[in-house]
Amino acid sequence: MINSEILEIKKQFKHENCSITKVSGCYVDGEKEIKTKFTESFLCMPEEETFKYFEIFKKTLSGTIGKNLINMDFPLESEFNGGTQEFLLKLRDSELKEDTLLDEFYEKVIQMYDFVGNYLILLIYSAYDVPGKTSDKIMMDDASDEVYRYILCSICPVKLSKPGLSYNSERNQIEKRVQDWVVDMPSNGFLFPAFNDRSTDIHSILYYSKDTEELHNDFVNQLLGCEVPMSAGGQKETFQTIIKETLGEDCEYEIVKNIHEKLNEVIEEHKMKEIPEPLILDKNEVKNIFAESGVTEEKLKDLDNNYEKITGEKVSLLASNIANTRVFEVKTPDVIIKVNPERSDLVETKMVDGRKCLVIEINDQVEVNGIIVKPSC
Repeated sequence: MINSEILEIKKQFKHENCSITKVSGCYVDGEKEIKTKFTESFLCMPEEETFKYFEIFKKTLSGTIGKNLINMDFPLESEFNGGTQEFLLKLRDSELKEDTLLDEFYEKVIQMYDFVGNYLILLIYSAYDVPGKTSDKIMMDDASDEVYRYILCSICPVKLSKPGLSYNSERNQIEKRVQDWVVDMPSNGFLFPAFNDRSTDIHSILYYSKDTEELHNDFVNQLLGCEVPMSAGGQKETFQTIIKETLGEDCEYEIVKNIHEKLNEVIEEHKMKEIPEPLILDKNEVKNIFAESGVTEEKLKDLDNNYEKITGEKVSLLASNIANTRVFEVKTPDVIIKVNPERSDLVETKMVDGRKCLVIEINDQVEVNGIIVKPSC
């Protein structure tokens, strides 16, 4: 799924557009014991409650694609009889009206989800009448070709509110506040089926993780039957390893700076083309970036030989995960220099009085601890 498709689904999470028919929940304590379960018609709930639910559902579809939101395909074996995809289809097709299926789903989550503390499992069923679009991308509400039927699962930590003082209006006095259990924003969740090309895709799922580095791999593998891709941080570390292993002793400042600049240039070109899909780099694209950054032909051969060993098989590197487009950072044990990534040319290495130095070009305005000073010659 791309950003526009995710946004289209999120727009349904408001009263004027709502297509949610059922909401089900299961509250689990820290001992993995079910405390309570419920299933209700969503639009029959009090409006002040549905607003809170909308916030949770929107959060489950928030964040950055490739970091918090991860597109996953079901492996073929999960689509056979008894597979994870088949079970999710049954759950979706039941419209959350079969208690037996709901109980089975809750038990699967409780067994497989590794979490310390209380949490709430929320499920919704929705049937979205997908409006057609003109060639100018204008929505036509009266021209629908498909009803997109889906379930959205949100797993929300439930935490005890902080102790404190409050005002009791009945007694007209300040007193100790009563602590209660509060449902927090989701830590994990998923949308099934995926809404790819603005249409139902039962072969894919969109997974959400608040923590981009703790993706709960075992939970995803066992409950959803999908293989979890490398995390955003893992991709960045892998790319850094590729640079180190390829350059070896020739890992010089200028070449690394050139790679940084070229990578950001490729990302900017991708944005200019207005391509909605995230930019994914394969070995050949990484090799081209290295070649244009001044890496020698001999080192490029090393890249060819070592790429799969470093990245592993079937690993995709998202450009947005391996590049830092916000800051260009140079660090020594005692000094950290942060530069606008578009002006990394202002920092270079030079020999000064027989010492290797980082030299920063300065203009007429220099601040020291917020004080504008005059640059000394």
